[in-house]
Amino acid sequence: TPPRLFVRSAWVLHRALYRFSGRRIGLSRPETGARFGMMRLNTLGRRSGQPRVAIVGYFEDGSNLVTLAMNGWGRSEPAWWLNLQAHPDTTVGLADGPRAVRAREATGAERDRLWARFADFPGWGDDIDALATRRSTETAVIVFEPRVAVSDVDQLSTKPEGRPS
Repeated sequence: TPPRLFVRSAWVLHRALYRFSGRRIGLSRPETGARFGMMRLNTLGRRSGQPRVAIVGYFEDGSNLVTLAMNGWGRSEPAWWLNLQAHPDTTVGLADGPRAVRAREATGAERDRLWARFADFPGWGDDIDALATRRSTETAVIVFEPRVAVSDVDQLSTKPEGRPS
C-alpha cells in the first residue's frame, strides 16, 4: 500500500478538485472490469452533528451502492463509517445526480458475495484479500440502499457542503 501521507494528500486533492471544478470533475460511474466509481458521501458527525463529506469508491449491486469501510487500508475505521453507524440515513452525490440512501453493513453470505465482487473493479488492489490482512479487524462492506421519501429528495439540493471527515 502507498505511504499514509500520499493517501491522505490524494484524498485532499480529490475533494478540492471536485469543489473547485464546480462539482463537474471527481465523480464517476463504475465500469466492471475497468474501474470502480467515485461518489460524494454526506454524513453527520456522530458527536458534533455537523455535516461531513468524503469521496469514496463504490460499485453498483442492483439498485444498491457498495463500498469498503477502509481508511486507505489503515488500521482505524474511517470517520465516515463511524458517522454512518450513528446516522445511517444520508445522501450521496453520483455522476448522474444525488440519491437518498440508508447505509448498513453487509454480513454473512451477502458480505462474502460482495467482497468477491471487488475483484471485478481494478483499483482496490490486485489481491484485496492480502491487503485486508494488514488490518487488525475485518473490513466492513457497506451497502447503501435507496430511500425514496419525497422529503428526502427535496433535502438533497439543500444539504450544506460541510467539512471533510
